[in-house]
Amino acid sequence: MASKAATRGKNEPPPRPIIVKKIMAASHGGHHGGAWKVAYADFVTAMMAFFMLLWILGATTEKQRKGIADYFTPTLVEMREKSAGSNGPFGGDALNAKENYPHKAAQTGSKGITIPRDTTGGMNEGAGERAADRKRFEALKRTLIRKMQRDPGLKRLLKNVRFTETREGLRIDLVDEADFAMFNLATADLLPDARRLMGEVAGVIAGVPNDIIVRGHTDALPYAAGRTANNWTLSTLRAEATRQALHSSGVPERRFARIEGVSDREPYVPSNRYDPRNRRMSITLGWAKVGQVQPMATAPVAR
Repeated sequence: MASKAATRGKNEPPPRPIIVKKIMAASHGGHHGGAWKVAYADFVTAMMAFFMLLWILGATTEKQRKGIADYFTPTLVEMREKSAGSNGPFGGDALNAKENYPHKAAQTGSKGITIPRDTTGGMNEGAGERAADRKRFEALKRTLIRKMQRDPGLKRLLKNVRFTETREGLRIDLVDEADFAMFNLATADLLPDARRLMGEVAGVIAGVPNDIIVRGHTDALPYAAGRTANNWTLSTLRAEATRQALHSSGVPERRFARIEGVSDREPYVPSNRYDPRNRRMSITLGWAKVGQVQPMATAPVAR
């Protein structure tokens, strides 16, 4: 130190001390880190998969989409190898389609899996009962028509009797016309011709075992203001009057399953709800239930 002081000039300032500053770099905040990049990459990947799905849905047929679904069902594709899922996802087929495996000389395929049936039974369950019903209904229609044709007083009413097969069974519509009404106006009082017609219908349906549904229908003409009655009550009262007429003509009480009044809600002529043909009584013979015991299995005999 002394030698340095001796060599320094008289007016030279003393040397400055050397200061070494050590800075420790601190970690950046979360918004400057890489976590958001991972989340963004996942988002972009998901969006790419989504747009690929949209493209596949728009670029494939229904058959190809079934093949793609089978392709991503590994537990089942193995069962249908070289058949439903062959030639890649766009060239495959559905699991329940026919196989490509040869079968004997015909070289035709068969169902590769068994399609489970629901609790109602097989596809042909109840077919025998329905076939028997149709045969019985045909005999019933022929019998009623022949009986009315033999009676001059009822023959003119044949045009007022309509037969229709529905999901409930055979529906017999007794339809009003401009020149024929079954009830007095706005009442549930059966007119004489209508009561005779009810008796003939009762005579042919009394001998079959099927349940009976009676529905009363009206047109859309409203009641006068201030009256408590309406088309709902009128259709219900007429349905009950029809049930009583059938019962008094020999139809057992246990045969009646439902008595309903539906007002003008099920018009016979939907294009004109005021048409007189919308005023009618529907007598439906229901389909026999599967496994139902039918003690009266014989159809009425045409005479």
